[in-house]
Amino acid sequence: MLRRTVLAGAAAAALPRFSIAQPAASRVVKFVPQANLGSLDPIWTTANITRNHGYMIYDTLYGTDAALEPKPQMAEGHVFEDGDRVCTITLRSGLRFHDGETVRAADAVASLKRWMKRSPMGQKLEPSVDELVAVDDRRLRFRLKRRFPLLIQALGWPAGPVPFIMPERIANTDPFQQIRETVGSGPFRFKADEFNSGSLIVYERNPTYSPTPVAASGLTAGPKQVFFDRVEWKIITDGATSAAALQSGEIDWFEQPAPELQELLKRSRTLSVEPIDTLPLCGMLRLNHLHPPFDDKRVRQALLPAIDQADFMSAIVGPDPSQYDARCGVFTPGTPLANQAGLEPLLGPRSLDRAKALLREAGYTNQPMRLIGPTDILAPSAMTQVAADLFRRMGFNMDLALSDWGTVIQRRASREPVEKNGWSMLLTSFSSFDFIDPVGHSGIRGNGANAWFGWPNIPRLEELRNAWFEAPDLPAQKRIAEDIQRTAIEEVAYIPVGAYLSSTALRKDLRDRVKGFAIFWNLRRG
Repeated sequence: MLRRTVLAGAAAAALPRFSIAQPAASRVVKFVPQANLGSLDPIWTTANITRNHGYMIYDTLYGTDAALEPKPQMAEGHVFEDGDRVCTITLRSGLRFHDGETVRAADAVASLKRWMKRSPMGQKLEPSVDELVAVDDRRLRFRLKRRFPLLIQALGWPAGPVPFIMPERIANTDPFQQIRETVGSGPFRFKADEFNSGSLIVYERNPTYSPTPVAASGLTAGPKQVFFDRVEWKIITDGATSAAALQSGEIDWFEQPAPELQELLKRSRTLSVEPIDTLPLCGMLRLNHLHPPFDDKRVRQALLPAIDQADFMSAIVGPDPSQYDARCGVFTPGTPLANQAGLEPLLGPRSLDRAKALLREAGYTNQPMRLIGPTDILAPSAMTQVAADLFRRMGFNMDLALSDWGTVIQRRASREPVEKNGWSMLLTSFSSFDFIDPVGHSGIRGNGANAWFGWPNIPRLEELRNAWFEAPDLPAQKRIAEDIQRTAIEEVAYIPVGAYLSSTALRKDLRDRVKGFAIFWNLRRG
């Protein structure tokens, strides 16, 4: 197994000092995110860094609390009529975008129509919608062809793409093209004049933000109170430098330190190292189903005997098995739908020789393939290095194309073959709530051109997903979830490579952090 080379052992005691000029204002928080912000459009990409950026500047009609229940945010409330086939949502009064314009129902309608084209949940909702219109400036109305019991949950679901509300002129952008203007109504304003990709992203408190009056706890629900005038995201790609800056007080929060650095930071009395989420993140090895060699199911299946989830997970979090799950299926471990059905090809004895034999039987004859991955984000980088070593040993004619994460998320959108600079394989991870159920699970869509990058065409997965939405109770949902997992593994929609607890490091004088991801509302110093 090829492990990433990071600071370890005695060398950790001599971290370099990194100097960042500090403003005098104490109401500034400085943060090192997991990666560079490669895209500003949280509808166009599912990248966690862009989702986090989205939550800084946009708001949603509904939020999701710690119990994963929807609560009003921009919405004042809603009314269902006509056997729940008509839903009228009323916006709270006084909502304004950062440019001073009033938030209108027409803005919400345009935003939701764009979101429905890209989100797994939105794609499920869209066929049920007969009409979505603005009744007046504060009311929008869904007229449904049939009941959609998860409608309100969908409008606040935190799995990306998130149904953020944008001005109509921006939301009318083709959903498969990136927006060129960043204007929201959320708790922070994006400082486009200070944005320097690869170096600095700045947000300022939105003085006109109107927090919801609805009390709720956790995740994206409840009043979003802002206690900092300015948030600076410093793009520092060297973990040791970030750790040194955190220790010296030059930054306040380091989102994703490597395990070796975590052990060092835990020794400091002024720092806290803690799970960023109470549930694990799930790792994915995604194959491009459009082009050789992985358009052939037999080639995809040949990989399974060689995959050892523990190798991938220990590369991210270190050797302590309490920090990862190496028996992971397609649903987040520790949640109701997690199961072991169909995982025998992944959980039986590991054999590189068996994988090589299956690859020969599948007819693989040295066709080129390309593994793309980042160098500047912990989990995908570590998993990519493990995969590169493994697939070279399997005998693939592999081109390893490493770049920054922003380039990866741009490149993975290409549907071109390898000879035209396309890709064959990539690895990434998803937040716990992304894979809790089929609602927002990008990896188990089998809808071809509309699926997540890799574009598998697996009609049976779509049939099962539709059946899950119609299931009358949790036991029925669990049975269907087992069938979904069996089918996903059999067809190799993607390969689960484990789940891990992601830890974050921040100064102890920061308190009231909302758990789940890098959330800055309700965070305060004191």
